[in-house]
Amino acid sequence: MQYPEEKWVPYPRFRGLHQLRRYQDGLEMCIGCSLCEAACPSDAIFVEAAENTELDRRSPGERYAKTYTINMLRCIFCGYCVEACPTTAIVMTGDYELANFHRADFIFTKDRLLVATPEDNAPLGPLEAV
Repeated sequence: MQYPEEKWVPYPRFRGLHQLRRYQDGLEMCIGCSLCEAACPSDAIFVEAAENTELDRRSPGERYAKTYTINMLRCIFCGYCVEACPTTAIVMTGDYELANFHRADFIFTKDRLLVATPEDNAPLGPLEAV
C-alpha cells in the first residue's frame, strides 16, 4: 500500500479519534456525568459539568459538559469511555490520521470533538458573507 496516496480502510470495530455526538434537534448528548472520566485507565479525559438553564439549554438533562477535554498523548484507545457512557454521547470513529507537529495540538477540547450542527454547515446568506 502506498500511503498517503492510498488510504487504509479501517475495520468496523477500529477505535480511532473520539467524537461527541448530538441529537437530531442539535442538543448535545453528553450530560456531564463524568463516567467516561472515571472509566479512563490512563486519566486522559477531563469533564467539568454545568447546569442547564431555560435560556441556555445545551443537553436534554439537568447538566451538560461545560468543559470536555481528551489528552490524546495519554489516550490508549481502549474504548472504556465509550462503554461507560450512558447516553452513547462519545464514540470512536475510524479516523486514524492524528499526527501533529506540536504537543498542544494533541489536546482535543469540546469544540474539536463535538459534531457540527446543521447550521454550522449551512452556506452563508448574503448579509452574513459581508
